[in-house]
Amino acid sequence: MAGVKGQVQKRGVERRRAIVDAAIELFARQGVRGTGVAAIAERVGATPSALIHHFGSKDALVQAVLEEADRRALERLSATKDAEPTLEQAFAWFVRDAEHTAATERQLAALHTTLTAENLDPGSGLHTWFRDRGRALRAHLVALFTRAAADGSARTDLDPALLAAETAAFLEGAHLLWLLDPEQVDLTALHRSYFEGLASRISR
Repeated sequence: MAGVKGQVQKRGVERRRAIVDAAIELFARQGVRGTGVAAIAERVGATPSALIHHFGSKDALVQAVLEEADRRALERLSATKDAEPTLEQAFAWFVRDAEHTAATERQLAALHTTLTAENLDPGSGLHTWFRDRGRALRAHLVALFTRAAADGSARTDLDPALLAAETAAFLEGAHLLWLLDPEQVDLTALHRSYFEGLASRISR
């Protein structure tokens, strides 16, 4: 029985992954509002009720898509959520991620930016997820700048929380500018310039 149960669980995981992959493709192409649960279910050969069984709601599926995008970014960077990179490593990660996004992930980046704007209201479905994600990013950046000050790679008279908020604001703003005008905004060059300037400004 244990073997059968394991096979059932494996099939469930595989079906859930297939649904997320289909949702990423359709959301990126048609937007969340323009994509119904039925279309996603049809793409993977399932029924809408089966999709809801796996995720509970469309909002939960959207959240799963966003979490998968973050997981893939960490995988590309050979990083983990608990990684403690040096200042140089972290800045290089941001530049590499921008390069990948500009090359292959424009639609997914647009989806992320659009959903952020649509969930600014505390009463919206994904507001808490985006708020907590932002807080987690800033916390990682605070830890990064604090470690850099402790190991001597950054000045000790700087405010890690302020630097974290500034860096997070750059990341969000840079993606928005690029999405609005990709012909004139080079996302990778913009990241490289910003982080080189930041490194110079905060170095001892």
